[in-house]
Amino acid sequence: MKRSAEKNSEDVDQGELPDLVGYHLRRAQKAVFGHFSDSLSEVGISPGQFGVLTLIDANQGLSQSALAKILGIERSTMVAVIDRLETQNWVERKVSKTDRRSYALALTQAGTALLGQVRPLVVDHEAQISAGLSDTEKAQLIDFLDRVTAATEC
Repeated sequence: MKRSAEKNSEDVDQGELPDLVGYHLRRAQKAVFGHFSDSLSEVGISPGQFGVLTLIDANQGLSQSALAKILGIERSTMVAVIDRLETQNWVERKVSKTDRRSYALALTQAGTALLGQVRPLVVDHEAQISAGLSDTEKAQLIDFLDRVTAATEC
């Protein structure tokens, strides 16, 4: 019985994958998230947590429901995210002054200090992952990604 020769990764036929936007988005996301994790390993914050903290910092008093809608995630998932951030003492929930059924979110002193520590690391991470792009190309890429997102939102 004759064995087929083992293929190296360079020899593998990828079929239609090279033509699929989603395939390339997933590979890019994996690479970017991996680089983010490596760049911020000393701090122990994920890209998602950084995004949530940044939005809360820029919009003190934002409700969990509004934050979930902005990020395009389920409200129940947002509750779990805020629970984790609250456990880390980075975020606090306060009863909303306008709607006692919802919570207004705010950064704690520790959350504000964390963002101060993390922002320069994120700026450096961004510079590294976009080093192969001009400012115009970076702006175009962001525009293209926004269009993909808009086309897939329900």
